[in-house]
Amino acid sequence: MGSRYKRVLLKLSGEALMGDGEYGLDPAVVKRVAGDIQEAVSLGTEVCIVIGAGNIFRGVMGASEGMDRSTADYMGMLATVINCLALQNALEQIGVDTRVQSAIPMSTVCEPYIRRRAIRHIEKGRVVIFAAGTGNPFFTTDTAAALRASEMGCNALLKGTKVDGVYTADPKKDPSATRYERLTHHDVLSRDLRVMDAAAISLARENHIPVIVFSIAKPGNFSGVLQGKGAFTLVDDAAATDGTGNTREVQNG
Repeated sequence: MGSRYKRVLLKLSGEALMGDGEYGLDPAVVKRVAGDIQEAVSLGTEVCIVIGAGNIFRGVMGASEGMDRSTADYMGMLATVINCLALQNALEQIGVDTRVQSAIPMSTVCEPYIRRRAIRHIEKGRVVIFAAGTGNPFFTTDTAAALRASEMGCNALLKGTKVDGVYTADPKKDPSATRYERLTHHDVLSRDLRVMDAAAISLARENHIPVIVFSIAKPGNFSGVLQGKGAFTLVDDAAATDGTGNTREVQNG
């Protein structure tokens, strides 16, 4: 069974790359994620990626501790470049052609972000990793993911997290929490579900890009979700309802 999507953007949190550690990168986890991406590419899917930097530095956290917000956000953007280079190295070690493009030009270590060049790389079967967020403070890497997915003409935006979808409550704290199977972009905004920040969800909705939330912690899940397998939450404008106007939910597991 092949992929349901021709071109996708994978949004990875920085935390997804640090394994069980409290900080930084776990080389084994980075290698495993690279293998998952290789599987997706082998399905014929064109893949581009945006990575956060929560494993190294969070701009919002720095600002909350008294740092100037713009300075803190720029530090966070630079931290994403470290993650992007680490994943690029892991991908190229297993034979996946990869390019890193940064919204903040730093020609010594990667290409500058140029939309047409990025599309050309993707058309040639290369994985393109977008670094440094949008290049502007006050915007999250979630918003950067929605922006790049829109610019690249992606068919879906997949958010790889530590949980297998969007829940009514934190499943680690509330055993009765249920997982949403499908939601609309409006549901996410109106219920303040915090799948991604409001700017990212709004941008995805405006450009008719479905958002799929799944667990990247489970090996092989990325390619599985591309084929419609496994557990995940689909956020799109055609979300199914139960006949009462409420979006369907499924029990955990």
